[in-house]
Amino acid sequence: MDTPSTTCDESSEVDARDDYGDIDDVERRRGRHRREASSDVSSECSGEPGSPYGSPYPRWPVCSIAKAPPPPLLQKLGAARRGAGRDRKAGDGELQLIKERFSKLLLGEDMSGSGKGVSTAVAISNAITNLYATVFGGCHRLEPLLAEKRSMWRREMDCLLSVCDYIVELFPSKEIMPDGTVREVMATRPRSDIYVNLPALEKLDDMLLEILDSFQKTEFWYVNDKGQKDSCAAAAAAPCRPVSHRDGDKWWLPVPCVTKPGLTESARRNLRQKHDCASQIHKAAMAINNGVLAEIRIPELYKQTLPKCGRASVGDLIYRHMSFPGKFSPEYLLDRLEISSEHDALEAADRVEAAMHVWRRKASQGHSRSPWSAVKELMESDKNVMLASRAGDVLLCLKQRFPGLSQTTLDASKIQYNKDVGQAILEGYSRVLESLAYNIVTCIDDVLFADESARKI
Repeated sequence: MDTPSTTCDESSEVDARDDYGDIDDVERRRGRHRREASSDVSSECSGEPGSPYGSPYPRWPVCSIAKAPPPPLLQKLGAARRGAGRDRKAGDGELQLIKERFSKLLLGEDMSGSGKGVSTAVAISNAITNLYATVFGGCHRLEPLLAEKRSMWRREMDCLLSVCDYIVELFPSKEIMPDGTVREVMATRPRSDIYVNLPALEKLDDMLLEILDSFQKTEFWYVNDKGQKDSCAAAAAAPCRPVSHRDGDKWWLPVPCVTKPGLTESARRNLRQKHDCASQIHKAAMAINNGVLAEIRIPELYKQTLPKCGRASVGDLIYRHMSFPGKFSPEYLLDRLEISSEHDALEAADRVEAAMHVWRRKASQGHSRSPWSAVKELMESDKNVMLASRAGDVLLCLKQRFPGLSQTTLDASKIQYNKDVGQAILEGYSRVLESLAYNIVTCIDDVLFADESARKI
């Protein structure tokens, strides 16, 4: 007698009732066949061979489910997806740190999540600044960067800079179709300012780290604020009283010390070469930073604070020198001002920069939609153009004379109200590299000063 099928119709049920005489017996046999078929299907889905049944759903191929590879960023971090391993070990601390950083970027540093945070551009700029302070904040010695800090700098900067991979601009292009016809399309390419400046900044970054890595074995060492020697191989040499030219300024910084005869000629020459290299890197980073800041729009709040007259901003002494029709020398003007501290230099820079934009605004009346470079060419003989140009020369000379000068009021205002993410990344990256290069130059100057003092003893 044939076993009744699990998918029988009404006539088969009647035959089954005649054969068995009891409908309950039929249902029990039907349930047994369903369980057998279910076990066969489950064995097929689990990859167990030997099942005589095919898939219960012919349109859905039965196959083992393969794990999808993690995203490229998580592959780079060597991490798994969220929820892939609930029993994560303590080694995932780096991933948790990255999650925290990107969460702050998305929230705009507003942990309440109410949308009252800063813009994405400001959040990324602050993230770059905070990362630099974490990695290089205690870098006051000429020595290689610690491996964990170097890894943190590379890893997190790579994450922050990855945003630039998706900042593009459209340009007309041509596409050849399979049939040979040509049609015009809009293609994408990296935005021009990012395409030019970002590779240059990454190269400057590598060069600065190479300079720090080159100080493996040195002929100088450092002493802390208590006069005790820090760890250095040269500290076992003949002692020498530490000498600093800071005169109480930044007293917390370590003081370099060399032996009594001073550095060898090769070490001195090597230090000067690195000093020149770091100085050139500082100038390049400062030029990129100034160029990016110049492209950021001036906030309306800053424009409202500008005085109506540029002369009232700079004062009579500066105005008389700048309005003189003859040859103008910004160096001579700064010498007459006798600026001795960075605080006075920053105050003078704020006043000159405010007057410069007042004169630019007056010269641009009637050409409000034109850039300043075009207005400068059209109104070359205008007095306001001359004053604005000379004010820019004074500002540049002031920044070169005080390379460690803080941000001016306008620069800080531009960074605070900037909405362009690409400009925020370029500005923040160039600013921290400029600061690092300046610190290296200063540290080398301290060693060279200690060497000169030791040779005079």
